Amino acid sequence: MKKTVSLLMVLTLAATMTACGAKENNAGNANNAGTTNNGAANNGTNAGGEEAELTPEPGATLLVWEAKEERPFVEKMMKEFTEKYGVNVKMEEIGAGDQVAKLTTDGPAGIAADVVLFPHDNLGKAVSAGLVLPNDEFEDEAKAENSEIAVNAVTYDGILYGYPRAVETYAMFYNKDLIANPPATFDEVKAFAKTFNDKKNNKYAFMWDIGNFYFSYPFLATTGGYVYGNNGQDKNDIGLNNDGAVQGATYFASLKKDVLPLKSGDVTYDIKKGLFTGGTLAMNIDGPWAIGDIKKSGINFGVAPIPSIDGKPSVSFSGVKAWYVNSFTKYPNAAKLFARFASTKEAQLDDFALTGAIPANKEATEDPKIQNDPTVKAFVEQFKNSQYMPSIPEMANVWTPIGAALSDIWNTGKDPKATLDNAVKQIQDANAAASK
Repeated sequence: MKKTVSLLMVLTLAATMTACGAKENNAGNANNAGTTNNGAANNGTNAGGEEAELTPEPGATLLVWEAKEERPFVEKMMKEFTEKYGVNVKMEEIGAGDQVAKLTTDGPAGIAADVVLFPHDNLGKAVSAGLVLPNDEFEDEAKAENSEIAVNAVTYDGILYGYPRAVETYAMFYNKDLIANPPATFDEVKAFAKTFNDKKNNKYAFMWDIGNFYFSYPFLATTGGYVYGNNGQDKNDIGLNNDGAVQGATYFASLKKDVLPLKSGDVTYDIKKGLFTGGTLAMNIDGPWAIGDIKKSGINFGVAPIPSIDGKPSVSFSGVKAWYVNSFTKYPNAAKLFARFASTKEAQLDDFALTGAIPANKEATEDPKIQNDPTVKAFVEQFKNSQYMPSIPEMANVWTPIGAALSDIWNTGKDPKATLDNAVKQIQDANAAASK
């Protein structure tokens, strides 16, 4: 009996100590979780040791900025989000490229959207001005689920800010009635051009916007050139006149004689687009935004990755659209939840179905809806060989000098090395002036 009583006393004491310890641990977790300005609980740990779901602030409502073309998708997301979380969401039509400028004034004034969407190359401006919050609550999910290129594009100075939703790059459209099988190399393009080009009748084998650095970037990047080092973050490391860039620019210059005997000013975006939809241009470098107009033209077309250069897969520029949370929002929890909700695999597939946007999510790009669409699949394949445009503010100093250099190399046969050296010097000078 004494042994039994002693055992009961020990068990009772142990149970009491365990309960006290659990109570103290739960209190510590609640304190560590933190609260928002409205007192809503942030992510913490529940009694079972599992991560607690982020919850919207009481009375939260949200405003979202997006372009008119994306309204069908955003309205679907708003409806489903409200059904799940009980938070009303409204949309205001603001073009993606205009949002950072508008957020600069409207954010501090408290009248901006809670959730915004813009191209990643505007991220540097937004972060420098303190306009967006980091994607901290759903960082692991975003990194695991989306393309590494997309994740890196919406990361600035080592911090993830964006919730990737869609990607874009350019690829090669081809007229199937003029060339049945798309060439895999630029050497094949050269061979085809010799038999096809007819300047008098405006018949050309291959075109791209020659003087536009955005579209001519493959000729510098494929052979080893780059804009800024450290994933586009180091303004002091410019790779547009290194050995690889010079090699590519030399190959680029050879195409005037062998593929496209016109001056760069005669091959504008609109001119080449008109020739392609008119049926006299066999191949044209363009982006997914051109698909609608090309379909309307009735051209029997296909899309393929850009032909390889000097035996290497062509490296194009790419862009990433992502949601961001306004740092001045009154409802950061609700805003982060919406940004996450509207950027999942399922959401990105909805966006593709409703607007044609190409997913950033890796599993989504493997979905039959994508893989069974040869046009979209070609853009996905090209994106895998792309480099996202640097998002630092100094990127603005690159376009004009390099575009002019490429035009000089093409039109007048200027030495690629000297011409690129001069362009890089202009970029360096502009960067130095901006930092004073």
